[in-house]
Amino acid sequence: MSAAEDEVYSLLVPLTSDRLIVPRACVAEVVRFAPPRKQEGDLDWMLGTVSWNGRDLPVVSYEGVLGKAVPAPTGRTRIVVFVASTGQLKTGYFGVITQGFPQLVRVNRDVLKLEATDGWPDGAPVLCRVKMINEFPLIPDLEKLELLLARESVQA
Repeated sequence: MSAAEDEVYSLLVPLTSDRLIVPRACVAEVVRFAPPRKQEGDLDWMLGTVSWNGRDLPVVSYEGVLGKAVPAPTGRTRIVVFVASTGQLKTGYFGVITQGFPQLVRVNRDVLKLEATDGWPDGAPVLCRVKMINEFPLIPDLEKLELLLARESVQA
């Protein structure tokens, strides 16, 4: 197997004090931030919905899901649109706010090492933290995040 076949194009997604690393194939688009329309009864981490490609896109704060403060939007805030993979969301997509544009990186087993499998609240949508050269990004459990969103949202 060639080195190129062992690599996965991934995105480092900037959060307030952390980064996520996700396969590029999970992301449909990165869009400019627009204030979400909040529904009565939404949890703090459920920011509401924005209009995206003719549909209402549910938008969440990953920091909020982890029990941290939901960041205030800045001029750098974007929405990363993820492809929903479990079929639980009618929209087929959901958004996560970020603190800037994701960075495209190529990942292979030589640069990615397991760092931690705990350190966040029980039930949080996190698989693990990895070490990638001089970065320590989280690998999110996007399926769990989608299911949390579907369970708590009228979008289900």
